Amino acid sequence: MFAGNTHDARTLQTIVTTMEARHGVLGRVWIADRGMASFDNLAWLRQSGRRYIIGAPKAELKRFASALANTEDWRQVQDGVEVKLTRDPVTRETVILCRSADRRSKEQAMHDRFSRRIEAALARLAARIARSKKGLDPASVNRQIGRILQQNQRAAARFVVTLEPDTCPAGFRLRVTYNAAFDTWAALSEGAYLLRSNIADWSDAQLWKAYIQLTQAEAAFRIQKDQLNVRPVWHQRADRVEAHILVCFLAFVLWKSLEMWQQRAGLGNSPRTVLDELARIQSHDVVLPTATHGQIRLRCIAQPDTAQAALLDRLGISLPKRMRLAEPSLSGLAISA
Repeated sequence: MFAGNTHDARTLQTIVTTMEARHGVLGRVWIADRGMASFDNLAWLRQSGRRYIIGAPKAELKRFASALANTEDWRQVQDGVEVKLTRDPVTRETVILCRSADRRSKEQAMHDRFSRRIEAALARLAARIARSKKGLDPASVNRQIGRILQQNQRAAARFVVTLEPDTCPAGFRLRVTYNAAFDTWAALSEGAYLLRSNIADWSDAQLWKAYIQLTQAEAAFRIQKDQLNVRPVWHQRADRVEAHILVCFLAFVLWKSLEMWQQRAGLGNSPRTVLDELARIQSHDVVLPTATHGQIRLRCIAQPDTAQAALLDRLGISLPKRMRLAEPSLSGLAISA
C-alpha cells in the first residue's frame, strides 16, 4: 500500500524488490501498464537484468508509424487482435505492435463524439460573434476557444481555429479548418497500442498473452464497481483499503474459477459470455390461494432455451424444477419440493 498522492511510476522499484524478497527472483517476468513506463524505471529494470513487458505511452506509436502502416507480418493472436514484432533502434528492446478491432471502434466513437462537441461549441461561439453589436476583445475570444479545445482534448488537434478580420461589428469572424494529418494518423493508429519488452526468445503470441494477464488483474478491480456495485470512493483508512483489496481479490478468484471451469468444458475463456447467457434464466413464484390454508407458494425456475440447455449440459449443471423456499410465507403455508 502506498500513500494516495504517490505516482504509479514511483512505486515500481519498491513493488519489485518487495515481491522478490517474499517470493524469489528465478523465472520472474514483470508486467506493468504504461503508468509505470518511465525512462528511469525501464533503465533500472534493464540494468538489473530483470525481464519485463510494459505498456508504452500511445505517443510512442509515431516512432513506429512505418511498421504500423506496413500490412505485412501481422499475425492474429485472438479474434479481432493482431500483433507484430519489431525492434527499438535505440534501446534494442523488442517492440510489440498490437491492433484491436474492439479498441478501434471505441476510439473512433470517442474521436467522433469529441469532434461533434467541438463543432457544436465553435458554432455557438461563431453565432455569438456574428450577433455582437460592438467590437470584441480577440484575446477573450481566443481564451474561450482554448477552453473548448481543452475540454475535448481527444479531438482538439483535428481543428485549426483562427480569427480573421471582418467588417462585422465584432471586427473579426471565426474561421475553422480541419487538420488532415490528424485524420490520417487517427485512421492508422485507432485501436493500436505498443508494448515494450527485453525478452528476445518469446513469440509475439506469448508476449501478448502474458501482457493480457495484467488486464485480467485490472478487470478484477472493476468487478466490484460493475458486478458488485461497490465503488472505491475516498478510502481514508488503511483497513478500508485492505478490505477493498480483499473484496477485489475474492471476486477475481471466483472469476478465474469460472474461467477455468469454462475452459475445461471446452467453452472458451470468456466468463462474461457465460454469465450473460445464464442471467436470462430466472425464477418466479407461483402463488395459489386455498380455502383453508392461506396461500401455497411455489418458486419455479424458467426452462432454459436450447442454447442455455447446451451450455448447462457442458458445464455439468442440472437445474431443479423448483427451489426450496428458505422460510414459510407470512401470508400462509409455503410448500417446497
